[in-house]
Amino acid sequence: MLTIQKPLQPEWEGITPESYPKGMVLSLNKPYGWTSADVVRKIKFLLQRQWNLKNLKVGHAGTLDPLATGILLICIGKATKAVESLQAQEKEYIASIRLGATTPCFDLEKEIDQTYPYAHITEESVQKALASMIGPQDQMPPQFSAKIVDGARAYEWARSGVQTALNPASIEIYEATMLQYKLPDMVVRIRCSKGTYIRAFARDLGLALQSGAHLTDLVRSQNGPFTLDQSLAMEDVEKIFGQK
Repeated sequence: MLTIQKPLQPEWEGITPESYPKGMVLSLNKPYGWTSADVVRKIKFLLQRQWNLKNLKVGHAGTLDPLATGILLICIGKATKAVESLQAQEKEYIASIRLGATTPCFDLEKEIDQTYPYAHITEESVQKALASMIGPQDQMPPQFSAKIVDGARAYEWARSGVQTALNPASIEIYEATMLQYKLPDMVVRIRCSKGTYIRAFARDLGLALQSGAHLTDLVRSQNGPFTLDQSLAMEDVEKIFGQK
């Protein structure tokens, strides 16, 4: 299996499905505003045109929300069989969190729906709350999530105004370190297991501090051995696969 990261390998012009029969994995820095499915469709289109193929499997390992950026692993060809193992890897996020307000999806995709007091919060209380969130736990996914409920995504039900019954997921937070703090905003580095919703982490942090919270920015900075500084921008992908 070929892994394509920065610096671009000198032989990239010779990449074909035949030359890498076990498939390829692209470590991509997902653009802001794109869904993970948008990225898959774009790359599949480029590859089908480049290689003159109609049937080509392309998938991703681990969904990123539209307003998040960072590492999205794109699996091509037979590498799609590795999606599950790639998704299972430990992940690291850099989360910008604002206290004192929530949105229905706990990020900026929706407008603020409720405000809360936050003047009582101190840096010490935040540190204690972060420490209390480390370890194995059952995390309730947000209503705006990709969980399948009655044949549709939970976020599809939520956007139509329907509240769905979601089940908590077993996850683990390995690290929650505050990098910046200026009330009501903070930046937190989070290392966690697969299946962790960082929007739910922000929600639970707000509750632990007797307030509310939501994400204002989110970057997936590491996925297993894949690091952000080695990931390709979409412009890199265009250079590799955008010309015949």
